[in-house]
Amino acid sequence: MKKNTLAAHNIKMLFWLTILQSTSFIAPVLTLFYYARDMTGAQILLMPVFWSLSLLLGEVPAGVYADRFNAKISFMTGTFIRIVGVSILLFANEPWLFYLSAILSGLSVAFFSGSDQALIYDSLKESGEEDRMDKAIGKIQSGTFIATFFAVVTGAILARDLRDEQFILLIVLGLVLIVASIFFILRLRVPQNQQEVAVDGSLATVLEGIKVIRQAPQLLFMVLNATLVFTSGVVAFELFDQPFLNGAGLPVEYIGLMYGAGAVLGFFSSHTIGWLTQRISRISLLFMTGLLAASSLLLAGLFGNILILALTVFLALKFVSAVRVPIYSQLSNDLIPSHVRATTISLLSIIDGVLDLIVFGTLTFFAVGGISSIYIVCAGIALLGTLLPIRKVKETMVVSSSEVSLEHK
Repeated sequence: MKKNTLAAHNIKMLFWLTILQSTSFIAPVLTLFYYARDMTGAQILLMPVFWSLSLLLGEVPAGVYADRFNAKISFMTGTFIRIVGVSILLFANEPWLFYLSAILSGLSVAFFSGSDQALIYDSLKESGEEDRMDKAIGKIQSGTFIATFFAVVTGAILARDLRDEQFILLIVLGLVLIVASIFFILRLRVPQNQQEVAVDGSLATVLEGIKVIRQAPQLLFMVLNATLVFTSGVVAFELFDQPFLNGAGLPVEYIGLMYGAGAVLGFFSSHTIGWLTQRISRISLLFMTGLLAASSLLLAGLFGNILILALTVFLALKFVSAVRVPIYSQLSNDLIPSHVRATTISLLSIIDGVLDLIVFGTLTFFAVGGISSIYIVCAGIALLGTLLPIRKVKETMVVSSSEVSLEHK
């Protein structure tokens, strides 16, 4: 990747922004925190449902907001909403307060979703490096693993007694870093093509985004494939990975170390995206990692009480998460024009949100069977997503009334 370019600068800022906003000290004991506040397994499963519903409703307005203004303003808005959402956890002792926190968290993500990818891809286009989107995403994503490694070890130690004042300390530490991230948001630079785009209106932007999706139906297959595997193999798995590991015989104080090991694996996996895609096609990597997710979840459901197997499954799914996200970002952004990139990604995220609701709504029916039942169902969902066909689109098409030509790679 070229140095001293707009892309290099923005990637660096987003890297540090990601580290600060992803450092969750309470992450290694989050599920245990919910249990300590008298949340049940079914209520915990409803958390991502409310999160997804909020994201679903906020995606398009937030995407239009980003296209009409710019990514910096969108990021600032999302950050302030997130601060409020996390602050609620300090005194939440009823399910509805946890749900409100999840709703605000989902809404805050909507102001980053699409805007971050649009900022990165359009920054890369200015230096003719848009084919390196997956490498850029991998580098930025690696910041989350650095944050995780630092936070989970520290968080597990600070909350080793699972006392309420320890949980509060972890939440406050996370809030301090979220506030600090504003510094890096202010230092972001908006790409020239985003500055020059004149949007006629919110409705026109949404209609243009819908047109892009209609002319590139492979985008739908990509989001279905990516969402089903990610939701079941990463989000749903992580909701119960703490009691899963503990139930397999791993002491609570070592859960943080496993999170740290997963973070190290994720960091190196993210940084080797370029090496992997040079040797294996991106589509093949999506298929292989999808199968790995499905088989790992099945083993977790059937033999999760075996410690060495539980640890292997945990690390395998961390690898899947690290590899699939950058590749999906590259393939999908290659099909989306700059002037409605944030809106189009937000429209695709609506599909993602609907699928999240369906998946977690389905999983609540199996919660009575325990973690093993949930993971077995997740394995089937991940396999379904993996088998959805994705192919390269090579033709060139016109995707907007302004005659924007888009090369499909």
